[in-house]
Amino acid sequence: MPTTDDTTPEYMRRIRSFVLREGRMTPAQQRAFDTLWSRFGIDYRGAPHDFAASFGRAAPRVLEIGFGNGEALAWASEHDQARDFIGVEVHGPGVGRLMNALAARDATNVRLYKHDAVEVLQHEIAPGTLTEARIWFPDPWHKKRHNKRRLIQPEFVALLASRMVPNGLLHLATDWLPYAEHMLEVMEAAPGWRNATGPSQYAEKPEWRIETHFERRGLKLGHGVWDLLYRKV
Repeated sequence: MPTTDDTTPEYMRRIRSFVLREGRMTPAQQRAFDTLWSRFGIDYRGAPHDFAASFGRAAPRVLEIGFGNGEALAWASEHDQARDFIGVEVHGPGVGRLMNALAARDATNVRLYKHDAVEVLQHEIAPGTLTEARIWFPDPWHKKRHNKRRLIQPEFVALLASRMVPNGLLHLATDWLPYAEHMLEVMEAAPGWRNATGPSQYAEKPEWRIETHFERRGLKLGHGVWDLLYRKV
């Protein structure tokens, strides 16, 4: 199973942008893996995946990286059934929770990876596959010595651009101002992207990004939230 090759930037070969704190899965979440993975899950194989075969149709595809407990992804897929959604998350309890939510409404337009998003992008998603990518509230890695672990880096957004259709949309969101500033700096310098709002501008919160439990908790603590929208050049 290939994970890296000699052309992979050192940043993506050596640094993980997440810490795998798996936590304890509830019996319901474990049952989801036992009974629903074959329905909603995609096993990482390290080769371009045939999403049309998985979904049973050819439709625009949206990727959400780090969907957490899946609250936003479940809502989006229910309210936008003309598109297919690919979710990537490394934490098992959130994946199990989302599969149970999807099964409860008999969803057909969502497939999930429980794997590292960089490797999924490198090996499973072919160029020109995605119409939209969403990365909402990734780990900000607050300490300066850990900033290099942030997912939004030049090499990563270049890889992501290669997987998008022309004019495809990248939607970033964070509740940590230093990370928002970092995102803006990286994206403004990225040759494959243009700011959909205007040069060096943050965006208003789009209606398709619902306010999640995580976000409400942060707002109560006085955190701001910054959205960034970029189009593939």
